[in-house]
Amino acid sequence: MKKRKPKERIYVCHTYYHVYVACLKELTLPRALRGKADLVLSTMSNDFGSLKERAEKSGLFEAVFMFEEKEEHAFPQLARYHEDHGNLVFNLFSRMIFTKLYGKLQQPYVPVDFKKYQDIYVFCDSDPIGYYLNYKKIRYHAVEDGLDCICYYDTARYDNRGHFGLKAFLAAHNLIFIQNGYSKYCVDMEVNNTSILKYPCSKYIEQPREAMVRRLTQDDKNTILRIFMEDLDTLMTQLTTGVHHEHKVLVLTEPLCELPVREQIFRDIVAKYGKDAQVILKPHPRDVLDYHKLFPDDIVLDGKFPMEILNFIEGLEFDQVVSVYTVPDSIHFAKEKVFLGDDFMDLYEDPQKHRFNEQIF
Repeated sequence: MKKRKPKERIYVCHTYYHVYVACLKELTLPRALRGKADLVLSTMSNDFGSLKERAEKSGLFEAVFMFEEKEEHAFPQLARYHEDHGNLVFNLFSRMIFTKLYGKLQQPYVPVDFKKYQDIYVFCDSDPIGYYLNYKKIRYHAVEDGLDCICYYDTARYDNRGHFGLKAFLAAHNLIFIQNGYSKYCVDMEVNNTSILKYPCSKYIEQPREAMVRRLTQDDKNTILRIFMEDLDTLMTQLTTGVHHEHKVLVLTEPLCELPVREQIFRDIVAKYGKDAQVILKPHPRDVLDYHKLFPDDIVLDGKFPMEILNFIEGLEFDQVVSVYTVPDSIHFAKEKVFLGDDFMDLYEDPQKHRFNEQIF
């Protein structure tokens, strides 16, 4: 019996930004190779709305699948393996059992046979899909979750503080699982910029996202706009009318800390940067704060698209874009970029809650 040829590529995405990067990767391929990849949208942390239908219509992907990926709390039997035995060896044995069991429990919810694909790209393999692929011994490429996010929050090392070398050794032999390039079945991990990373990993490969953007044609940009924008006309009306619309300030919200503190953070940002300007708030897709209610005099955009999409709207320009932790380097539509970072957050909560890399040992 003739062996079936494997499918070419599949991307596992957890956020709108992940889908955006998947689009960039596809659009920088020669035209003859496009349209042959599949896309998986995990519902674990995002409501993708009608993105599936728009991605299917774009012609950029052959098929789009929804993945009802299950978080750990969906399986109460896993809780026992997090109990602290007061002994490193016993704790590691529990973790070995957890690693395999978590992957196995995920299996009924996986929508595709990943063994049929030549190349699997996984954004944020710290999520259950990473455990599943390692449980099934399927090789995959990891992709950096957000732009330069490891520079600001190295989750692999933070989550495995203490005896990291031992834990990395166990992960390399598939006894436990560590994300971001340390698992046995991770072939490599694409990161935006290796030079800014404090801790090297042998599997890091540099894939600058800005280089992919520069290669896009206007038709490519229009394809991306059609995928992410349900109503571009309404958006343009919002951005080109109203008081002070000649001086726009874009505030990027983020799912930071507790809701009352988060509200105070963005009230303070709007008060400081929004004077004599048209303030436009772009909610993070996972930010549940009701900005329409809290900021009735300002424009609140739909949160269901990555901010980078605004780069592709011709003639759109902001005086400032302000973010707390979202890295604004990829933004071309603002005269000034304000990145507030840890020093700003220190004013609102215990530094230990956000200065993660400083706690790595």
